[in-house]
Amino acid sequence: MRRLLNTLYVTTQGAYLARDGETVLIRVEQETKLRLPVHTLAGIVCFGQVACSPPLMGLCAERGVAISFLSEHGRFFARVQGAAHGNVLLRRQQYRIADNLAASAEVARAMVVAKIANGRTLLMRAARERDDETRRAPLDQASRELAGLLRLLEDAQPLERVRGIEGDAARIYFSVFDHLITGDREVFFWRERSRRPPLDAVNALLSFLYTLLRHDTEAALETVGLDSAVGFLHRDRPGRTSLALDLMEEFRPLLADRLALALINRRQLRADHFQPSQSGAIYLNEAGRKEVLQAWQKRKQEELLHPFLDERMPLGMLPFVQALLLARHLRGDSDAYPAFLGR
Repeated sequence: MRRLLNTLYVTTQGAYLARDGETVLIRVEQETKLRLPVHTLAGIVCFGQVACSPPLMGLCAERGVAISFLSEHGRFFARVQGAAHGNVLLRRQQYRIADNLAASAEVARAMVVAKIANGRTLLMRAARERDDETRRAPLDQASRELAGLLRLLEDAQPLERVRGIEGDAARIYFSVFDHLITGDREVFFWRERSRRPPLDAVNALLSFLYTLLRHDTEAALETVGLDSAVGFLHRDRPGRTSLALDLMEEFRPLLADRLALALINRRQLRADHFQPSQSGAIYLNEAGRKEVLQAWQKRKQEELLHPFLDERMPLGMLPFVQALLLARHLRGDSDAYPAFLGR
């Protein structure tokens, strides 16, 4: 089992990352603030005005540490990584299956089943915690509707049908998302999903967490030798890491949505952790991002029992483990892809 490594998130504007032998240096105004051995890192994520020296980029490329550059508010710009890992035969097989709509549909069906089931688990858990029938009833109803969609996916379906069911599930799930929020209702409320740009604090938080999850998923796929741009549920589009979007569907409710709700409902995030832009968008500010990143790293250290492997592991290992299981299926070593079903 691969050792769980840390991701270094750099949010201080004007920071400069440099190399000193096998060590990553973080400098602010010519002063070294932090030193980290490169072998302790799985990735580096730079927010906003953060620069990296070419020697450091070369070191990270050699050591398999991807460097991602995002806007100050979490919009993805670019990713620097070394040569592709893994067996070229695995990628060739991935491309063959992606070109076969029936084979793609089977992989996509497993991922969508996991996404719906994990989202339903979150709703049922929240319903059990509600004493107020008016807030519990919509969650119970949504859970029943999601169960109906899961029954439709018990049998093989064409890819477009799988995608349609996934869209219906997302609509049902987010239609009751506001009932999951018990924190400051003046600041945190839900109307609908708004991505580009996020128009309220909850959407801003979800978008930021989804960006973090996407980074980890892309890194996991590339580590096991898969091409993160060629997916099965999400089809090819220039500049989009479709397979990463596929795989992270399984983890959104467990890793991102549950953490977002915990930060809100425990009042760890406040109104002053967000800032509006001139366009009307709402974003996390620097203090808010630091609060979320600390909680994200802590969440990834929590352990769970993997239902398929029957092995305890940190939550942060899930993208890597599922990438391994997906690669195993694509190579023909297993009959089906065992998507992750949480509890």
